[in-house]
Amino acid sequence: MRKNQRFDTTCVHGHEYNDQKLGVFKVPIFVTSIFEQPERETGETRVTDRGTELKYSREENPTVRALEHSLAKLESAEDSLAFNSGMAAISTLYFSFLENGSKIIIPLESYSVTIQLAEELSKFGVKTEKVWPSTDKIIEAIDSNTKIVLLETITNPMLRVVDIDEISKACQERNIPLVIDNTFATPIIFKPLKHGAKVVVHSTTKYIAGHNDIVGGAIVTDKKTISENLWDWRRKLGNIMQPLEAFLALRGISTLSVRFEKISRNALEVAEFLKEHPRVLEVRYPGLKDDEYHSIANKLFEKDLYGGVVTFRVKDGREAIKVLRKVNIIKPAPSLGGVESLLTYPVISAAKLIAPEDRKRLGITEDVLRLSIGLEDVEDLKEDLDQALQ
Repeated sequence: MRKNQRFDTTCVHGHEYNDQKLGVFKVPIFVTSIFEQPERETGETRVTDRGTELKYSREENPTVRALEHSLAKLESAEDSLAFNSGMAAISTLYFSFLENGSKIIIPLESYSVTIQLAEELSKFGVKTEKVWPSTDKIIEAIDSNTKIVLLETITNPMLRVVDIDEISKACQERNIPLVIDNTFATPIIFKPLKHGAKVVVHSTTKYIAGHNDIVGGAIVTDKKTISENLWDWRRKLGNIMQPLEAFLALRGISTLSVRFEKISRNALEVAEFLKEHPRVLEVRYPGLKDDEYHSIANKLFEKDLYGGVVTFRVKDGREAIKVLRKVNIIKPAPSLGGVESLLTYPVISAAKLIAPEDRKRLGITEDVLRLSIGLEDVEDLKEDLDQALQ
């Protein structure tokens, strides 16, 4: 594979699979739990390019490995691990990096299950410090006991953007790993490792796979971090991604660039439409020029794209749930990043487990709806929103 390949080409060919004997360059689904061990001719154990044994699909699988090659290249990283969910990736990260006496810093506005799992590690002596999602407050919280700083590139659901460059400098000065959940931004507009992060996490369920038909997760980092700890924790926890899901995620990656660009362009147009709608009180989208986080997003993100999620507040808060019920083309469902547009009520979904007082401070109130834009015609989306809001 040619070095310095451009991003769109990497989306299609980054898996590196090529069986020249059969003339197959599409990654097959290796539906097998076992591999012959040792090799009959040499008597040696089959070894992957990572240096691990290929003997049992709980540890390694060729379809999954092809996906890992692709994810690593997209994030300009050395290696990656694929998991059966985003939370499987997060839990493996926690087991690998944290120990008794460790402190993890997580902004108040993060995926609520990520926060919940961290807080439940208190039984093992791990302290979770939840901080206000701003650059200054996150940096102020870092101290000698901090073992991980875990951030989302764009927060969910209020779409805040912190200055990751400044936070990474503070982490590097103290030799603390900065972990970035890059699900909302994708490597198309932001590559955390190039901005000083140590580890990137993805819910591949979202934009990476992109069709609302699989659940998966990934960790992307350097080879040493994976080989010394993360890979072995995945082996012990048994949460590797399954071959079919890896195959479907690879299919999604091949169209990631064109999907994400169209979705992002549509999202900006929908955000501008909602901003002028008489039934909408507020629109949050970092691509809007008057958005509070537009300048930071402009500094960090590439291609003048800001993602496919738009959050808005309905004027009469009691009407928000009715809007959710009235959409037709847009589907009332959790998740994001797929080809279908989805409308979510955060207080009963992604933010449900955030403490009520914290939700109130963050502005995640009963009048807030989160819209994930899909690949439909943008005029149809605007008409659907208009009739639902009316």
